[in-house]
Amino acid sequence: MHGGMGSVRNVSDVHSADVEGALARIRTRIHHTPVVTCASLDRLVGAGLRFKCENLQKTGSFKIRGACNAVYSLDDRDASRGVAAHSSGNHAAALAQAAAWRGIPATVVVPESASPVKRAAAERYGATIVPCGAGQAAREQALDDLVSRTGAVVVHPHDSPEVIAGQGTAVLEMCMQVPDLDAVLVPVGGGGLLAGSALAARRCPGPVSVIGVEPERVDDAARSLRAGVRQPPTDAGSVADGLLTSLGELPFRIIQSEVDDIVTVPEADIVRAMRLIWERAKLIVEPSSAVPFAALLGDDLDLGGKTVGVVLSGGNVNLDALPW
Repeated sequence: MHGGMGSVRNVSDVHSADVEGALARIRTRIHHTPVVTCASLDRLVGAGLRFKCENLQKTGSFKIRGACNAVYSLDDRDASRGVAAHSSGNHAAALAQAAAWRGIPATVVVPESASPVKRAAAERYGATIVPCGAGQAAREQALDDLVSRTGAVVVHPHDSPEVIAGQGTAVLEMCMQVPDLDAVLVPVGGGGLLAGSALAARRCPGPVSVIGVEPERVDDAARSLRAGVRQPPTDAGSVADGLLTSLGELPFRIIQSEVDDIVTVPEADIVRAMRLIWERAKLIVEPSSAVPFAALLGDDLDLGGKTVGVVLSGGNVNLDALPW
């Protein structure tokens, strides 16, 4: 459990104060997204749910928070080199938008298998797209080649102190909007959002449990937390395409220290959760967004009667390929 406004422990390379600094840096450029309730879903799971709607965020996901904090943390000399990253989609769009606001170029390595909707969004926000093959190694090699040619500054989608601090601002806002939170459920892929959320939760008025949720088929974060060392990714697929990135080194160090648990959910529950959010809360969310709520449909969590924050991480959906 994470207490309120006490002293900040030295946890790796990012601290809860950095999340507050990030919010001060980016708050005029991002949406202060709403927290939405749905009595029907509360009754279904027996808890008081508070949905933090990052699906309504600029560029359609929480990723703009970390990208914007990273881009605006650069000094003018580094910024003039432009920025680069690898991304399956949402980080690409976010980095492109943040770079456009600052008037610098953005180039993004995108797997050829990525969602066409997310790739098109990145191009629309001004990114130059460099396609690559499937798998983490292919992404990283293509990015290395790009940086050696251009000298661009890499803004990693999750293994960056500035990105982690920026991502945490969503839960920092939620703590202000819902001061009586008992727990926060956060999706985990590369781990930047979960790590930042855990640091942010330590600034909440009262103790808040922070729980990560990931698909059963790509469970490297849960296995890593249990083992105490980072575990290799499964390289399996999932309907939650935004969570296929392997767990980052820096996020993992923070997660080890700050996160209460990581649970996994089956594919069928992810699809059911997504559909329920669409039907009952009237919110368009992508599959990765539905993963935390899916955990409440199973039996692994005992949060009955609690006030539970659920981070809806994004809403960039391919409407021509809905999972149901």
